[in-house]
Amino acid sequence: MWFSPAALHIPDGFLTPLIAAIGWVLAIAMIVIAIRQTNRQLGERQIPMMGILAAFIFAAQAINFPVAAGTSGHLIGAALAAIVMGPWAATLIMTAVVAVQALLFQDGGLLVMGWNIMNMGVLAAFSGFFTYRLVRRYAGASRGATLAAASAAGWISVMVAAVATALELAVSGTSPLVLATAAMAGVHAFIGIGEGLITMAAVGLLLATRPDVVQGGAVAPGQRSASYVLVGLGIALLVALFSPLASSSPDGLEFVAEQQGFLGLALSSPYEVLPDYSIPFVSNPALTTILAVAIGALIVFGGAVLIGWLATRREAARA
Repeated sequence: MWFSPAALHIPDGFLTPLIAAIGWVLAIAMIVIAIRQTNRQLGERQIPMMGILAAFIFAAQAINFPVAAGTSGHLIGAALAAIVMGPWAATLIMTAVVAVQALLFQDGGLLVMGWNIMNMGVLAAFSGFFTYRLVRRYAGASRGATLAAASAAGWISVMVAAVATALELAVSGTSPLVLATAAMAGVHAFIGIGEGLITMAAVGLLLATRPDVVQGGAVAPGQRSASYVLVGLGIALLVALFSPLASSSPDGLEFVAEQQGFLGLALSSPYEVLPDYSIPFVSNPALTTILAVAIGALIVFGGAVLIGWLATRREAARA
């Protein structure tokens, strides 16, 4: 049986308008800083990597995997992006992913998008990045140590994002702090294992094909060749082919919301474009999901490249 990817992010209604507004203020501030930092750190040759990572993360997030207690998890990808590009560029990559998911697929609320960007972009990226660097500093730069660092970074990034979401639910009065934190941390401890394994596998692939990406420092080396971009996009689209196999079980946040009785607070989107990762005029359930995810991956690729291009062009003009 084929399934559409489950909604992944905080929907409107879970957080109060004031808390949602604070999330937007913080997210905008961090995006502005990220653009400035990326201006200084990246060149035009590194822009394609931003787009490739964004497309891959978007496609991979569409594949929910089953975990314990009848729930499912999905890749966040912020730790992987931060390992390859650094945390500031990863913030922009994740912003592109979250924005397209909310605006085009109605996955995650519009009012609370600021917190989805903060949780899955800023907090997950920075916690994953510093965990990776810390483990490598003390464990060394061998292949085994690098893979262990990537796995730890993935797990920590999920836990930080989950606990942050619990705090936001608590200050909104949606769920008591102790209950929300315990429930979110408990479920996502298992989901984080999957994140860690996927991050480790991706870093392992990079070590085998482009070791300079994960061994050369905080920012990935540049690459602009057409073949490089086509291969990267091809991998993202290949991942999209598996999106109909996503688990039908609720994701971690939805599971906690159902258990604690606030799932009914979720508000529907005021409009629909490609709802539930489907194309309205394509009836085949597997094909509509694959096409929707593939389209989203291409749009995210373009958005991330555009952000990177504008950032580097601005820095070049200033220089």
